[in-house]
Amino acid sequence: MAGVKGRVALITGGGRGIGRATADLLASRGAHVMCVARSQQELRNTGHRYSVADLGTAEGCAQAVADAEQHLGPVEILVCNHGLGSAHEQVIWKQPPDVWYETMRINLDGPFHLSRLVLEGMTQRRYGRIVFTSSTAGLVAERAGSAYNSSKAGLLGLMRSVAQDGGSFGVTSNAVLPGWVRTEMSERSARNEAKHRGITAEQVWEERVALYPPGRVATPQEVGEMIAFLASEESSGVSGEAIRVALGSVW
Repeated sequence: MAGVKGRVALITGGGRGIGRATADLLASRGAHVMCVARSQQELRNTGHRYSVADLGTAEGCAQAVADAEQHLGPVEILVCNHGLGSAHEQVIWKQPPDVWYETMRINLDGPFHLSRLVLEGMTQRRYGRIVFTSSTAGLVAERAGSAYNSSKAGLLGLMRSVAQDGGSFGVTSNAVLPGWVRTEMSERSARNEAKHRGITAEQVWEERVALYPPGRVATPQEVGEMIAFLASEESSGVSGEAIRVALGSVW
């Protein structure tokens, strides 16, 4: 099986969590990986080639793609995994508009810019894999998360649009929808929720774990495995799909 061997993969949010797990998996299977994030220290720690960029701007997205093309070659796999969480959000009538704008800038505008930058080349080469990390919150909204919920639902519309536009050129586009995964982002939300409710973060995690039939949350590696499959040549029959990685729970 050809998998991802020899393919150039650009992975955003690659410094930690799901992004780093995905980068490690793709690299171990022979892909040429470029990780992108805003933290140079985190990127250095991955051991992968990297680009430091603000993916909430068109300029930062262009820089990330240019760095990948300069050092590795044309991007054949794009994993849009970066994002801003919802720990700082409030119920919608108290939500500052700036929170909405910032979340959309990072979570939705960035993936749009990245997709348009790589997709034309993919169509010309008649091959490409684009994978978006959405969330179960894109299907089932969480409380006090209007910006996050909406951005993750919007990613699904973008994913399906890319699948339609690129489909006749050998390009697939899909999304993974993780439930709760213990990453830095979700740990921050647990601490924030615990503070507001007067309980401990571990108690918050106990409640989250109880949502899942196996009695645990998914790992970054498990989400990374699904992304790696969707990034592979063997996934050619799958496009336009939103796939939960949530251990059987809607969350």
